[in-house]
Amino acid sequence: MRRSPEAARLAGLTLVSLVIACAPAPKSKRAALAPRPEAQATLRLRPAEPLAFARATTPREFRLPEDHGPHFEFQTEWWYYTGQLVTPDERRFGFQLTFFRRGLSPGPPPAKGLATNQIYFAHFAVTDVAGGRHAWAERVSRGAAGLAGASGQPFRVSVEDWAAEATNLDGSSVRVRARDGVLVLDLELEATKPLVAHGDLGLSQKSDEPGNASHYVGYTRMAARGRVGSDGREAAVTGEAWFDHEWSTSALGPLAVGWDWWSLQLDDGRELMFFEIRRADGSPEPASGGTLVAKDGQSRRLRAADVEIAASEQWTSPHTRAEYPARWRVRVPSEELELDVRPLLADQEMRTSFVYWEGAVGVSGTSRGRPLTGRGYVELTGYARSMQGVF
Repeated sequence: MRRSPEAARLAGLTLVSLVIACAPAPKSKRAALAPRPEAQATLRLRPAEPLAFARATTPREFRLPEDHGPHFEFQTEWWYYTGQLVTPDERRFGFQLTFFRRGLSPGPPPAKGLATNQIYFAHFAVTDVAGGRHAWAERVSRGAAGLAGASGQPFRVSVEDWAAEATNLDGSSVRVRARDGVLVLDLELEATKPLVAHGDLGLSQKSDEPGNASHYVGYTRMAARGRVGSDGREAAVTGEAWFDHEWSTSALGPLAVGWDWWSLQLDDGRELMFFEIRRADGSPEPASGGTLVAKDGQSRRLRAADVEIAASEQWTSPHTRAEYPARWRVRVPSEELELDVRPLLADQEMRTSFVYWEGAVGVSGTSRGRPLTGRGYVELTGYARSMQGVF
């Protein structure tokens, strides 16, 4: 269901807190192939107090499966699944299923009843490359009474009947499920490489200010199999996926308006993740960085100076008039790696509570002079509106 800008802003939980005790349980909000009537927000809100939450300031030791679960001492957390899938007749799809947790006060929610200090929302999208369609949906619910929630032992995160849940003890294999109208996703994902701790042993700095950082881990390559659909029909698919898990409090510096993020799986067995936090004047935050993961799973931290990225094309959204970069030249000089990254479909804009572009991309280029191909996902935020106060 489409919402007015004000209702969308509130549902996006931009620096807000929920008065739970006397508010009715929120219904899910959905949007997909076409605009639908606007809906009014059902949540009563007041400003949040981020200073009460913990901040990511030092590296930590990660323990599984506990750290796949929620970290209620931090204000914001997300579990991100993206990937590309192919049918037996080589029809290609991209998918995104993301779960967000927003804490309204530190600590876990009450064990019973509708009262809670946690709000969850989820974004789900399927890109049908051959069909030229990108469809998305969004749900928002409180973390109470089984409406939404997360746990570490066993690992599970859900918003209504959208869920990611472990199928083994350490959470490296999961089943992800979502259905909304014509959109269908039901996949089994299995990590084929060890968990990667991005940044400084998992501490990913976002600006020079202490505490403007996240704890950031993930699986950069997961084997995928299952079913997907964007037009009401389901197709059997296989492919590869990527999982990111971050938790933080106030992760952006005061000058930042958004970020660009690349997650690229190369056909030589390596993966490249890089994020560039963008200031209002267009310059990148010096804290931008990434990770290069070798075929054997060993990872190398990349700092801002280690990677060169230049946009070569632009795309203007016919829906929001936001202008996004639409093709990139990515270079890692120390690896003699030169990549051309391009969207598989121009319009993969997510017009959810906060507008951003998230889409499947193709990769071609060279590594030490040898031809190289690959695939991945790119996320572009802050082009329609600043992300200050959202995360």
